[in-house]
Amino acid sequence: MPHDGQPMPETVLPGLLSLTRAALGPLENTLAAATETLRQQVAPAGRVDAAALEADQHAAHALAWLATYVVALRQMQGWAERLDTEDRFGELEAVLHQIAFGEYLGQIAGGIPMSQGEMARLSDIGITPALDDPAITTLRTRGNTAAARTRLVECLRDNGGRATFGATGLDDDLEMIRDQFRRYADERVAPDAHGWHLRDELIPMEIVTELSEMGVFGLTIPEEFGGLGMSKAAMAVVSEELSRGYIGVGSLGTRSEIAAELILCGGTEAQKAEWLPRIASGEVLPTAVFTEPNTGSDLGALRTRAVRHGDEWAITGNKTWITHAARANVMTVLARTDPETTDYRGLSMFLATKTPGDCATPFPDDGITGGEIEVLGYRGMKEYELGFDGFAVPDANLLGGATGQGFKQLMQTFESARIQTAARAIGVAQNALEVAMQYAEDRKQFGKPLIAFPRVAGKLAMMAVEIMIARQLTYFSAREKDEGRRCDLEAGMAKLLGARVAWAAADNGLQIHGGNGFALEYQISRILCDARILSIFEGAAEIQAQVIARRILDIASGRRN
Repeated sequence: MPHDGQPMPETVLPGLLSLTRAALGPLENTLAAATETLRQQVAPAGRVDAAALEADQHAAHALAWLATYVVALRQMQGWAERLDTEDRFGELEAVLHQIAFGEYLGQIAGGIPMSQGEMARLSDIGITPALDDPAITTLRTRGNTAAARTRLVECLRDNGGRATFGATGLDDDLEMIRDQFRRYADERVAPDAHGWHLRDELIPMEIVTELSEMGVFGLTIPEEFGGLGMSKAAMAVVSEELSRGYIGVGSLGTRSEIAAELILCGGTEAQKAEWLPRIASGEVLPTAVFTEPNTGSDLGALRTRAVRHGDEWAITGNKTWITHAARANVMTVLARTDPETTDYRGLSMFLATKTPGDCATPFPDDGITGGEIEVLGYRGMKEYELGFDGFAVPDANLLGGATGQGFKQLMQTFESARIQTAARAIGVAQNALEVAMQYAEDRKQFGKPLIAFPRVAGKLAMMAVEIMIARQLTYFSAREKDEGRRCDLEAGMAKLLGARVAWAAADNGLQIHGGNGFALEYQISRILCDARILSIFEGAAEIQAQVIARRILDIASGRRN
């Protein structure tokens, strides 16, 4: 029911929640059929054959996207029903929900866009769509209509055009956190973000200090180690709002989150006591040093080596795409300590301290050199290539005090990192929607504002819908993590979908700007560049889809570990 207790308008389908609830059953059956069909092809003996899965990669990734859509719609239904129970399911929420189901059901039947020019179809997996259920038919034909999209944009305009629209389904405490960081992003980040980008400047240390004082770097670190001990859901909200201001600022906490998670999960008690309070306070700024020039996503093939000499290790090798490296005080370095190995089993993680540098001398310590990588976007922390030549690390800084655990330790951070990346993607998408909507209100063509044209309004509506879908999937992943349940699958789905949503929102936002969107002076040009990285870092979309598919097939084969 709407907030004022009046009946839903004609644009909302009668019995909407019953329709969407009824649609989920056939969708679950379709996913089960697709999973079993592919399982028989690539895991006939009960174990997934990696070569067969790679050979059938398009089908595997189609399964990953199908599963992502089904889980996302399931979370949308949960969100809608919770709001309805609380009498907060108003017209805006109802139209969002209706369009979400109408559009995603249509894509499942006709083709899910994995990227530009790549569609995931059920026929790719080897099944024929059986989506003739009456509820699905109704939603497909009457859910995402021009009238519904127009009405949604009218509701958004009434809401002031803010991208965090309607009821998000979070509790009051999390909404208070959102308000706090939204105000901060609006007042301290957004006014200067475009200038930082155009001048390719590091985010000012003043901002870093303020974030430290607000507890961003110790947000989820337990209170016993000097952190705030907050939930991953809180992390997601903070990441969203700061990234809405500027993805660089929203990402400042990512390295602290990764380093803290590594130490919490794999560090010794002494390492936890030494490092976690310093990370939480912002005394040290970490950077993640994992990727190498010739390995990319294949972390098991890393060649950087660490050789022990007495009570020290000497690290030698090359690393790339190291974010915020010059300013960092400590590097979480993944290196090979067993030269006889050629896979993940010989890798170890180090907490390697360094002296923060400046623009003139970014890496002043002996044994380490580096150069900046010029990039399209995501500029506020800068990217670097690093060279290690006998760089000394004390044996006490071997994470966990044991070799050969590095890859396992890193894997334990993936859930949180991908939840946070999904949240950053939502923030970027929010920014794109707000900027595009304001431009569409202000820009007049043929005697009326752009927002009055159906194609423009339709783009804005779909941005809003997909932001809410990605948001609910991300919040679900965070809740699962907070409840101590394994959520690598759900976190991967949230990151996969969120990155695509951010890129689509930025691209459509630029299209609404027309020629002006191609001009560097307009914010949307930066937002487009920033959005593009999201489907690459923290696991490229293709790798992410492969991991999701493999996990689904393992579960279907009775192999859950």
